Amino acid sequence: MAPPIVVDGSYGEGGGQVVRAAVALAALFQREIEVENIRAKRSSPGLRQQHLSAIRIVAGLCGGRVEGLEAGSARISFYPGIPKGGEYVVDVGTAGSVSLVLQAALPVCFAARFPTRLRVTGGTDVPMAPPVDYLRHVFLRAVHATGLDASITLLRRGHYPRGGGVVVASTSPAARVKALSLSRHPGVFPVRGLSHCVRLPLHIAERQARAAEQALSAAGFTDARVEAEAYEEGLDPHVGPGSGVVVWAEAAGCFLGGDSLGERGKPAEQVGREAAERLIAEARPGAALDSHMGDMVLPYLLMAEGPSDVEVSRVTGHLMTEAHVARLICGAEVEVIGAVGGPGRLRVKGLGLPR
Repeated sequence: MAPPIVVDGSYGEGGGQVVRAAVALAALFQREIEVENIRAKRSSPGLRQQHLSAIRIVAGLCGGRVEGLEAGSARISFYPGIPKGGEYVVDVGTAGSVSLVLQAALPVCFAARFPTRLRVTGGTDVPMAPPVDYLRHVFLRAVHATGLDASITLLRRGHYPRGGGVVVASTSPAARVKALSLSRHPGVFPVRGLSHCVRLPLHIAERQARAAEQALSAAGFTDARVEAEAYEEGLDPHVGPGSGVVVWAEAAGCFLGGDSLGERGKPAEQVGREAAERLIAEARPGAALDSHMGDMVLPYLLMAEGPSDVEVSRVTGHLMTEAHVARLICGAEVEVIGAVGGPGRLRVKGLGLPR
């Protein structure tokens, strides 16, 4: 047998994305790997709870074996099995991001023989991770564009530092994955959004929503509607407190979003404006994909039949890292055109769905 592929976990930004991407692609394409120097560039290097959760669920999905899987570990060996599907429950612990766990697990689910249902508990709206509403209304729409069948249901929100959010993701086995060719968006498009608050006065969600709508309208997005989600005292099931806004483009072939989280002392109006301004900034280069979607969609383009060619509003370090890991583990032809920080293009020669 060929020796395991060695992945340097200090590559690029040297954070948790390297190990999550490596394990996900190894499980998807049946490659044995060793990841060393895990999170070497972070102030607290080695695996943390949310990385352990992501690796465990990916290993469980494919019946794989992991060596070195413990908090603080700087090296793991991963020996994947065949993805089968089924029902899985994972608790990330406190406010660890459920979105980052799903980002690693979902590609493997589509290669499974049977439908898969993941129930994940943790943080749904936390710093340094995509909010669950971004996954539901931006990321998932791009996944559907490749012909894949999946849903993400939010049962309860979880904010930093207490977490307690619950999300259920369901997938069906894929017969084939369509390649994507996405370049420019229509310029001005309808915008929809969701403003929420939990364990806080109801008016906060409403003020966030109105501020987002006003900022979008002032930028020329006159068809902008942001729904307010709030809970009356005594009827609020969340641990909380917390708030946030996600806004997104509501247009075919256009996958752009903007978000902002509330913080103690941060006015509700500022939260709403920030989310709107981030969407406006993502739309300005004219690309069909926002800066977060490049690395998130790459695993699906690798599973596609045929070449994909998509424009991104901004090339990120995360995209460069994901492309590097894909080339290393899959031997895939992945080209990122453009410098980090500027607009770019992602070209991927799909390998087809692993069998």
